[in-house]
Amino acid sequence: MGLLALLASALCTFVLPLLLFLAAIKLWDLYCVSSRDRSCALPLPPGTMGFPFFGETLQMVLQVRDEAQEIRLIYKTHLFGRPTVRVMGADNVRRILLGEHRLVSVHWPASVRTIRGSGCLSNLHDSSHKQRKKVIMRAFSREALQCYVPVIAEEVGNCLEQWLSCGERGLLVYPQVKRLMFRIAMRILLGCEPRLAFEEMTRNLFSLPIDVPFSGLYRVRVARRVSAGCRRRRRAGGYKDALQLLIEHSWERGERLEYALKQSSTELLFGGHETTASAATSLITYLGLYPHVLQKVREELKSKGLLCKSNQDNKLDMEILEQLKYIGCVIKETLRLNPPVPGGFRVALKTFELNGYQIPKGWNVIYSICDTHDVADIFTNKEEFNPDRFMLPHPEDASRFSFIPFGGGLRSCVGKEFAKILLKIFTVELARHCDWRLLNGPPTMKTSPTVYPVDDLPARFTRFQGET
Repeated sequence: MGLLALLASALCTFVLPLLLFLAAIKLWDLYCVSSRDRSCALPLPPGTMGFPFFGETLQMVLQVRDEAQEIRLIYKTHLFGRPTVRVMGADNVRRILLGEHRLVSVHWPASVRTIRGSGCLSNLHDSSHKQRKKVIMRAFSREALQCYVPVIAEEVGNCLEQWLSCGERGLLVYPQVKRLMFRIAMRILLGCEPRLAFEEMTRNLFSLPIDVPFSGLYRVRVARRVSAGCRRRRRAGGYKDALQLLIEHSWERGERLEYALKQSSTELLFGGHETTASAATSLITYLGLYPHVLQKVREELKSKGLLCKSNQDNKLDMEILEQLKYIGCVIKETLRLNPPVPGGFRVALKTFELNGYQIPKGWNVIYSICDTHDVADIFTNKEEFNPDRFMLPHPEDASRFSFIPFGGGLRSCVGKEFAKILLKIFTVELARHCDWRLLNGPPTMKTSPTVYPVDDLPARFTRFQGET
C-alpha cells in the first residue's frame, strides 16, 4: 500500500506535469502551424516557434543565439505574442523594403508604439508618413547641415578636452559618448531635454505592454510627462530646427502643443543620439584596435591641411567634409560590422511568396540589417575591418541592399545625412587631438535596443603629438 501511494505521489508530482507540458507544446505547434494560409500551396519557412505564449521572445531579449537558424536566409519564429518571419540577405530584404504599402506595412512591437507614440514618423502610414518625413527633411537640408557643423565641432572638442584631462585613470567611453551625442541632439534638434527621463524611455523600449506601478511602461509614462515640461526653443543661423518644424506641422493639423512635444521630442532624441552614440563608440573601438587605419585617417587629414594645429584655416565646413573620402569609408565599414539598429519590423498585408516560402497575411516580418551584412556576397573576408573595401566600386544593384545600416525604401532613416556628417566631424576631431588605448581589448557587443559594448569600453586618452 505504501508503494502504491509513493508511485501515485510520483505520478502527480513529476509525470503528470511533464505530460501536461508536452501536451501544451504539441498544441502550441498545432496552433502555430494552423495560422498558415491554407489557400497557398507553399510551405511555411523552417524554424521553431519556441515556448507556448512566450515563443522565442525571451531568447531574443536575452540574446541567446541559435546558430542553426541564423544560417538560414528566412525562418519562422514567435516574438512579442505574434508569429514572425525573420529574413536576411539582399534579395529578401529588397522585397520587404520595396514592398511597403503593397506587401508589408510598418508594425513595431506594442511597447515601441506606446513609448515612441502613435504620431511619430516610424509609426505613421501613407500620406501622414510622407508629410511628416517631408517636414523633418527640411531640418536636414545641406544648408541646415552647414549650420550644424560648428556646433557639432564645438561640442566634440569640449568633450575630448574633458577626456584628455582624465589622465591615467581613464574613463568609460560609451556613457561619455552618449552624453556627448545627447548634448548635440539637444542643441541642434530641439533644445533642452531632461537626459535621465529620456534614458528611462530608451531602457524600456522593448518592455511588456503592462501599465502598472513600477513596470517599465509605467516608468516611461512618468518620464514622458517630465520631458513634456521642456518649452525652451532655439533658433540659429536663420534655420528652424527639427522640433520647431514638427511643432508647426502639428499645429497646422490642430494638435495640442503638449502632444506635439511628446511625440516629436522622443522621436528626435532617440534617432538623433542613441544610434549615433552607438556608431561613435564603435568608431573609437575599431580605430583603437587598428592603428594603421587611424594612421591613414591622419594622412588624409594632413593632405587637406586639417592635421596641423598651428593652421588657423582648418575649420570644418560641408565642402571639406565631403572631400574626406577615406574617413567616409571608415564610417561605412564601422556601420557594416556594427550597425546601431539591428533590423526593422513589418507586418504582412497579404500572403505572399518569399524565397520559396509563404509569408501568411497578418504575420510579422523582421528584416535583419546585421545578418544581411554578414551574408552579403559583395564583401570578402567579412570578419576583417577593412575600410578600403568601400574605396572599390561595387555594382549598384548588388550593393544597394547588401549594405543597409540606414534601412532602405520609403522608410530609410530620415536623419542619415545628419548622422554621416556628425560621425565625420567626430572622427576628424578624435584623430587630430587624441591617442587612446582600449583597456580591456576588443569588447563584447550587446543589443538593447542599439548595439553597445558590455563593459562600456574603458579607455585611456592622451593628447596626439604628431603635428604641432
